[in-house]
Amino acid sequence: MTDYPHLFTPIQIGPLTLPNRIIMGSMHTKLEEIAGLERLTAYFIERVQGGCSLIITGGFSPNVEGQLSAGAATFNGNANVDDHRRMTDAIHAAGGHIVLQILHAGRYGRHDGIVAPSPVRSPINRETPRQMTADDIERTIEDFAVAAALAQRAGYDGVEIMGSEGYLISQFVAPRTNHRDDDWGGDFDNRIRLPVEIVRRTRDRVGADFIVMYRLSVLDLVDGGSTEDETILLARAVEAAGATLLNSGIGWHEAKVPTIAQAVPAAAFTTATARLMGKVSIPLIAANRINTPEVAEAVLAAGDADMVSLARPFLADPDFVAKAEAGRRSELNVCIACNQACLDHIFSGRLCSCLVNPRACHETEIVWDTAETPRRIAVVGAGPAGMAAASVAAERGHSVTLLDAASEIGGQFTVARRVPGKAVFDETLRYFGNRLTAAGVVIRLNQRVTTADLSDFDAVVLATGVTPRQPPIDGIEHPMVAGYLGVLGGATVGRRVAIIGGGGIAFDVALYLLADIDGGVDAFRREWGLDGAPDDDAPRHAITMLQRSDGPMGRGLGKTTGWIHRATLKRKGVRQVSGVTYQRIDDAGLHITVNDEEQLIEADTIIICAGQEPQAELLAPLGEAGIESHLIGGALKAGELDAKRAIEEGMRLAASL
Repeated sequence: MTDYPHLFTPIQIGPLTLPNRIIMGSMHTKLEEIAGLERLTAYFIERVQGGCSLIITGGFSPNVEGQLSAGAATFNGNANVDDHRRMTDAIHAAGGHIVLQILHAGRYGRHDGIVAPSPVRSPINRETPRQMTADDIERTIEDFAVAAALAQRAGYDGVEIMGSEGYLISQFVAPRTNHRDDDWGGDFDNRIRLPVEIVRRTRDRVGADFIVMYRLSVLDLVDGGSTEDETILLARAVEAAGATLLNSGIGWHEAKVPTIAQAVPAAAFTTATARLMGKVSIPLIAANRINTPEVAEAVLAAGDADMVSLARPFLADPDFVAKAEAGRRSELNVCIACNQACLDHIFSGRLCSCLVNPRACHETEIVWDTAETPRRIAVVGAGPAGMAAASVAAERGHSVTLLDAASEIGGQFTVARRVPGKAVFDETLRYFGNRLTAAGVVIRLNQRVTTADLSDFDAVVLATGVTPRQPPIDGIEHPMVAGYLGVLGGATVGRRVAIIGGGGIAFDVALYLLADIDGGVDAFRREWGLDGAPDDDAPRHAITMLQRSDGPMGRGLGKTTGWIHRATLKRKGVRQVSGVTYQRIDDAGLHITVNDEEQLIEADTIIICAGQEPQAELLAPLGEAGIESHLIGGALKAGELDAKRAIEEGMRLAASL
């Protein structure tokens, strides 16, 4: 009997009977743009073999105007239908089903020639779109229908029409972006005419036995967006036009409220989908920050939706469904919503992947077989790099010993998990702990390793991480000075705080000190003004952040998450000072010079977040002793705490040993 009875109840979706209520939501990976689709096929097949029964592809545009970027994936008369047919045939042979998402970017497109209902520039795009003519609109509707018919010919089980997240269809529906006074703008019926016509014409073109899923924006989170009543009316109109089911979209990309980052509690927005339950008769899918079987089960058990859409969780673990159904929850690699290797990559024009699973989207590239000659391998350092290296090496048949001076595995992950939103790091530590045990890795903790301890091994992997950098400031040993590790470890911090450093660690420490003690969905809604009332709670600490370099702080923060941290600190009144020269620390506080002007930062606690140095002291003596050694992770390059790079380096090295 499954631990998740609602999750594993079959459901009828058009012509398909699905064995569970989980779909793999759309994620653009850029594999869509690699000729031949072999890599995209391998990526999907791993998820089908892991129990996923219904996949939605990344967005394919119905015409060149609608592309996400110049050269991005399209699905029109120029599409190679044979390549798609080979992929869909392979997915069907593996026991899965697949739906093609049709997405027109509208004013979100990053290329010349973008179009929109009105010439209103998006705040996240430099280009102003050309206003579509009535002929443009009619042609675009036809392009959607043609793309759906081509998808049917290519063996897809259906299409998803992307009507949310602020893309073209949303731009027509919302008065924020639709300033037209013709038949395609003005009153509500005119503004929803585009999505209704697209669904109706698509259904007419593909017939009854083909899934037409509509991605409905159930919560725009922008001024001038749709009201709740309008959303219900649109849902009903789309159903009447022929939609098979409705998938939830939350927030436009330009919204000033986070929707899928670590700052967002699990299932924080499913109540928006729940408001539609009973208002339409077709199935409803809930989405956003549903990352574990427990969360998914709770959403369905509460009656908030008929199905759940998981996107990034399938990057983290292609076997999500199979592990949940078989009671193997302890083996599940959970998405930590960091965005570092998925969304940040995509919005930077890079191939998608996953911090906790670097094989995602690299299934044909990162592979390993059983080692021809098993070796005795020592991995020194049980942080992310060391855990990845040790687990893969042992799974290949090597005899692996993992050593660390700390009392638990995880390295600085064990400290970072105390930062707001990062408690989910516990899932990563749980996953690697169980994986190491299952692979037979011998773990020796509380042991500071010397060269002599490593003399009996055939190879040594140094994943010894970093040590905090101590800046040369007079008075740095003053009792009011604390390191970030001590603070995140629970050290007492005074009311007035000065943070030396303006990078990612400094932001983490500031967020930790400002965190709402209660946490949870209610605190999130209050903090981001979702209940109509501003967050008026006075912060527990008065914080000043300082950095030597000129310019804004946090330039190295994540592309899709940095704005969240900056907005939070600004709202909480954190003072930021750049271009600082540190003079000294004494009982009065921190003495600095800015623009040749001396200032005193009065503080009860001064926290050092001034970067890190690699810990690689063992490398030279190992070389002198003639012991094969390899350097990975922070020990190779300190920089910011980059677990993404560390885990990938550990995995790739172990695959080659």
